[in-house]
Amino acid sequence: MPDSRRSRRVRVTAAALVAGALALAAGCSSGGGHPSARPSAPAKPSPSPSPAWNRSPASLAAVGDSITRGFDACSVLADCPEVSWATGSDTGVDSLAVRLLGPAAPTHSWNFAKSGARMSELPAQMGRAAAEHPGLVTVMTGANDACRDDVSAMTPVATFRTEFEQALRELRAGSPASQVYVASVPDLKRLWSTGRGSPLGKQIWKLGICQSMLADADDLGAAASARREAVYERVVAYNRVLAEVCAKDRACRYDGGAVFGYGFTGTQLSPWDWFHPSRDGQARLAEIAYQNITNPG
Repeated sequence: MPDSRRSRRVRVTAAALVAGALALAAGCSSGGGHPSARPSAPAKPSPSPSPAWNRSPASLAAVGDSITRGFDACSVLADCPEVSWATGSDTGVDSLAVRLLGPAAPTHSWNFAKSGARMSELPAQMGRAAAEHPGLVTVMTGANDACRDDVSAMTPVATFRTEFEQALRELRAGSPASQVYVASVPDLKRLWSTGRGSPLGKQIWKLGICQSMLADADDLGAAASARREAVYERVVAYNRVLAEVCAKDRACRYDGGAVFGYGFTGTQLSPWDWFHPSRDGQARLAEIAYQNITNPG
């Protein structure tokens, strides 16, 4: 083909392409569609906002261990749920249920806690609580995971975390709207330090109460001190887990370490074992919980 004819053909082809491009651009700018035009990417949905915290729930279920059962608060080595900080009816305690629910407390609150329970039992307790669809579930457990016959038997922190996560999943499966209040594990070392001043309390301790912390209560040697420090550090780790796992749940509040940091006095400990809360101690726990739950936060 001669160069002149080839040049003219190239110019014509180029002009046609430019004209087509201009037409396409005009169609896009005027809002017209085109079969090959790429649609704009859809906007990403906004994350679901956390539900507003209800400071006046209409019902309450409690899960946990001996503290929530009022163990040793009324008589030696026995439960006394009527003085429970969470669901008790004792007027001197003024339990959380009484404060929040008033006259409806007896029919709208349930105590599923069990003396001696560890975190491994919490999923089953949560399942029973979920069946009632409570407005609020209170959790106080973990002391028995550290209170073992020997420090080597304490629940590993990773296991403690897995079990607590499982417990919250169990609740959410049956009662997704329930709010959760999580109390920190008490400072067992502080309880030992306060209670060891009671000769009667130390005799009760020998019956098997929290031996990892309370065994040989007057032994201040290096080995005993290291054992108690190991229990203390494990409780600190447990509380870290409670805070972290609770923070991932949209309707969960951790007490910020309030129970762990509370300095129980002699009058606030059981007169029989100088370790579990007395009626007065139960009342203090109720007050701590009420302040946390009703905080606008």
